[in-house]
Amino acid sequence: MTQFHTDEYVDFLSKVTPDNMDSYAKEQGKYNVGDDCPVFDGLFEYCGISAGGSMEGAARLNRQKCDVAVNWAGGLHHAKKSEASGFCYINDIVLGIIELLRFKSRVLYIDIDVHHGDGVEEAFYSTDRVMTCSFHKYGEYFPGTGELRDIGVGNGKNYAVNFPLRDGMDDVAYKSVFEPIIAKIMEFFRPDAVVLQCGGDSLSGDRLGCFNLSMRGHANCVKYVKSFNLPTLVLGGGGYTMRNVARTWAYETGQLVGQEMGPELPYTDYYEYYSPDFELDVRPSNMDNANSPEYLEKIKLQVFENLSRTRFAPSVQMTDVPRSPLVVQPNENDPDNEGDTEDLDEREQRLDDKDDDENPDSRYTERKWDARIERDDEFEDSDDEEMDALLGVKKQPGAEPRRPRITDHKNPYADMAEGSLAESGTTTPLDTTLPPAAAQADQMVVDRAQAANAAVGDAIMAAKASEDPRAVQPAMGEEVASNGTQRARSPQNAPSTTAQAPVAEPEDVEMGEDDVAEPPANAPNSNNTQAGVGPTATPPTDPTVAETTTTAPEDIEMGDGAAEAKEEGRQERDAEDVQGEMKREGEAGGIN
Repeated sequence: MTQFHTDEYVDFLSKVTPDNMDSYAKEQGKYNVGDDCPVFDGLFEYCGISAGGSMEGAARLNRQKCDVAVNWAGGLHHAKKSEASGFCYINDIVLGIIELLRFKSRVLYIDIDVHHGDGVEEAFYSTDRVMTCSFHKYGEYFPGTGELRDIGVGNGKNYAVNFPLRDGMDDVAYKSVFEPIIAKIMEFFRPDAVVLQCGGDSLSGDRLGCFNLSMRGHANCVKYVKSFNLPTLVLGGGGYTMRNVARTWAYETGQLVGQEMGPELPYTDYYEYYSPDFELDVRPSNMDNANSPEYLEKIKLQVFENLSRTRFAPSVQMTDVPRSPLVVQPNENDPDNEGDTEDLDEREQRLDDKDDDENPDSRYTERKWDARIERDDEFEDSDDEEMDALLGVKKQPGAEPRRPRITDHKNPYADMAEGSLAESGTTTPLDTTLPPAAAQADQMVVDRAQAANAAVGDAIMAAKASEDPRAVQPAMGEEVASNGTQRARSPQNAPSTTAQAPVAEPEDVEMGEDDVAEPPANAPNSNNTQAGVGPTATPPTDPTVAETTTTAPEDIEMGDGAAEAKEEGRQERDAEDVQGEMKREGEAGGIN
């Protein structure tokens, strides 16, 4: 992991747990852990599985053990060098590409996640050995990067390709831009290997996505990349409607191995998660496509122009690492001075063993200090911060604008039942949408019930005015069927919908007058509010009200110590970001 991430960041991830996270308040602010990157049990093990899978897949491609390697647990493209972001802690993609670069001159990275792959682009922003290509939603959307004009700096100028898109991108429009762009990149860049990130949040109906791709439209990208017959590392990524993500990745696995899969699903323990159709398919919705053909053509031509400015198939001198010792030195442990020698690896191993055998209470040797040295200015505070500390000025928590989170932008076109199902504990909600015919019949029943309620209300008011309760009975008898239908649909004593997982609502069948049972003579009239016999029935609590009253407040005042530590960590991270930007601009100015 430390091939890309800093030692301090990886060490923090290996130590922090939900039980001791309060003692790491400063580090949480510094490394952006805790908001949309929460601490959970088994965090570091999860990071190891994700990163290890991608690195092992890249190593197998290097050794020509396979043509395509798949790691659906990978694709965490938001993680930075020393910062977590957007549910991503360790950037397995960067680690996999670094492994590929040991044997490959050029690597192409393709990202079809709905979010911009900012972590991967940032890692290779100034090199021409890796070209990054991302098709993503751009605008008021996480992470807020990926403009068309972000093309790289220095040696990597024009080697970062960004295709900003708008809401509602469908299969036809996506194919019209994806295939020409990838074909042009293959023509100019000539990669030796491809890394494809297949984020499932670009599918239709995703909770956080805003595209309208079907399962086959998403899989068409995988099939097209595979057609170039290059060593390919296929990774997962985002996707927040799990039943659709599972369907799509299963179908794409079949495409990668050349197996066409039918719509029938085998019966397993998870079979009920794929109701109501129980098919291997994700269909698009009737969402409007905000990407006009003129807009897509304009962006595509600009990308072609940027690619034409790149060097054709940039090369790099590849040298074999010698297997023989680089330097041979006399063996210091040769008391007889018989001429025994040792190479650098043997010397380092011997010294490491010597350090391990030493008493931990003894003083550090110079070699130990050199192994743990850090730059003096790495965590240096600015003059303003030092002056504020001397004057006793404390910065209030939350004074700075809040960092964008991946959960800030949810799909308004997703299934409306998703939210209530998530609260009920059902991780994969069921589809409760009705077909058009059933929806029309349902509306007719509702209209008829509303008319019946209005007639009954008028009869009650007339009976009260004449002080003769018997006047209400004829009107109620006339509309008993409609009221019975309404009671069948909305029982008064039904439990709250947020307390149980909802199921697919069957089509409403209108009941006739003969099918409705007459109430007993001594039953209280539920419509008469003046009835004095028996206790008054209490209506069920409104789910929205209950949810409002039980939800904890968002702004919870934290202790001074934890707040100050977390704020101090944020300040250090922001200072490092500013230094990095200045360094990048300086390099770009010096080269250009």
